[in-house]
Amino acid sequence: MFAAQVLLLSMLGALLVSLSHAACAEVDSDTEAVAGRGFKLGCISCKMRSEVEGSATIEWYFKAKGEYDFAHIYDYNEEGPTIVDERFEDRLDWNGSKKSTDIQDASIYLFNVTFNDSGTYRCFINRILTYPAYEYQTQITKIIHLTVVAKATRGTASIVSEVMMYVSIIGLQVWLLIEMIYCYRKISAAGEEALRESANAEYLAIASEGKDNCAGVQVAE
Repeated sequence: MFAAQVLLLSMLGALLVSLSHAACAEVDSDTEAVAGRGFKLGCISCKMRSEVEGSATIEWYFKAKGEYDFAHIYDYNEEGPTIVDERFEDRLDWNGSKKSTDIQDASIYLFNVTFNDSGTYRCFINRILTYPAYEYQTQITKIIHLTVVAKATRGTASIVSEVMMYVSIIGLQVWLLIEMIYCYRKISAAGEEALRESANAEYLAIASEGKDNCAGVQVAE
C-alpha cells in the first residue's frame, strides 16, 4: 500500500510540473516600443478546456496613426507565416505557439521598430474546436495600441501584466497542489478502510473457526 501511495505522489508530482510548464496565462501585450529595437506584439487566447482538440489560423492587421482603415499585414496557418504588407517585409517573425496547429499564443515579433510603426494592431484568431460529434468555430480579437518612443521607460501596464502572469501561474500551481493533497488523503483513507475490513474479516474467520472447534469438542464428549 505504501509503495502505491509513493507511486501516486510521484505521478501527481510529475503532472504538477508538466502542467505548470504548459500553463496558459492570458497576458496583455506591452504597448511601448523603442525605435531601432525589436518588439514583441503579444496576443494570447487560452482555451477554456484544454482537453478539447482545436486548430487555429491567425491574421494580424495594422492601422497607423492618422489612418482610418486597418491594413492586413500578416498571416499564420498550417502552411506557415506570410507577410502581407510590404512595409513589414523582413521585419516580422512568428513568436507564438510552435509545432502545433492548436495555437493559443499568436504573438509576433517586430524587428527594427520605427516611429511609423506607432498605431493600432489587431490580432485575429479563428479557432475551430473539435468535439466527438461536431465542430465549433470561435473568433477572438485582441487590440494593441502601440507607441514608439526614443528611449525606453517602464510603463505601468507592463508591470501589471508581468505581475498578473506570475499570479496566474502561482495560482495554478497552488490549485494543483491542493488537488494532489486531496487525492492523497482520499487514497490513504480508502487504504485504511480496506485494512480495517481485512482485519475484521480475519477476526471473524478466526472466531468462526474457534466456534467450530468448540462444537467439535462438545460432540466428542
